[in-house]
Amino acid sequence: MILPLTDISKQDTRTLCLQMSFIQGTDLFGYVGIEAVLDQMRSKTMKAGFEFNIMVVGQSGLGKSTLVNTLFKSKVSRKSCTPNYEEKISKTVKLHTVSHVIEEKGVKMKLTVIDTPGFGDQINNENCWEPILKYVNEQYEKYLREELHVNRKRRIPDSRVHCCIYFLPATGHRLRPIDVEFLKRLGKIVSIVPIIAKADTLTIEERQEFKERIRQDLAANGIHVYPQKEYDEDPEERILNDRIRESIPFAVVGTDKEHQVNGNKVLGRKTKWGIIEVENVAHCEFANLRDLLIRSHLQDLKDVTHNIHYETYRVRRLNESNMDFSELGLSTWLLENGTADKWESESHL
Repeated sequence: MILPLTDISKQDTRTLCLQMSFIQGTDLFGYVGIEAVLDQMRSKTMKAGFEFNIMVVGQSGLGKSTLVNTLFKSKVSRKSCTPNYEEKISKTVKLHTVSHVIEEKGVKMKLTVIDTPGFGDQINNENCWEPILKYVNEQYEKYLREELHVNRKRRIPDSRVHCCIYFLPATGHRLRPIDVEFLKRLGKIVSIVPIIAKADTLTIEERQEFKERIRQDLAANGIHVYPQKEYDEDPEERILNDRIRESIPFAVVGTDKEHQVNGNKVLGRKTKWGIIEVENVAHCEFANLRDLLIRSHLQDLKDVTHNIHYETYRVRRLNESNMDFSELGLSTWLLENGTADKWESESHL
């Protein structure tokens, strides 16, 4: 006899209880092959590739294009990809995107670099962050609308900004009002990594004092930059991230020129006093920045974007009464009953 659900819950509650135990390899009768799923995931990722979208923000002349080229060891910046490029100070903040597919050892990455020429270059820089704020939110909106379509793509194109590198001029003083305003506003919707650009213009002592003053200003203004403490998932990750937080903002030098040092070719800037080796941690913190963005935290930057920043935007938009679902072919009933949430969790590959 099949009991109604109400009768089951009353009479047979114990059968519905979840049981869980931890079975280690030594407790298994033999080889199962569970770890093979890692090879499966690796194989799928290598076939499909992945996307990484990075935004660079800072006034002209701070070496944004050079640094991006140095990070990916290729000509990926807008400046490098534009024939007969002329440096002009834009009267307004304009955003330009350049995309490349980079392949290394069989792994493909679609890299999109979003440049922000005109930011901080005017006498009156009031609200110069608005176009950037608008762009970031537009990418969330684009992803949300793709996600809510009934007949949607199996893999939604991801143009959301995964990381914003904010360039601070090496003044040796403190954060400027424009820095504080930008970091306050953008820090709530995107992961920001602040760096001191052209740090070779400061002595080691000046550099350390400047970094400490910036950290004080960030704390005093309630500005949270990546990686945030509240997103640490375990003690091991907290230890790693604490070391990063102690180094932020990274004092970096960028160049795409190679020089001979002790018989080896190194990326560096040649001066009268010698060569500043970009990847030498004794000279600057470029290697630390590269490791954070690419070698240790790239996937985490994508996860924070999807699970924190985009999720915050998604919840806000779905709660707005003026969200027009009819144009998406989606009834309000589906959203009220949580079906959209179910689709969302299944769509993220």
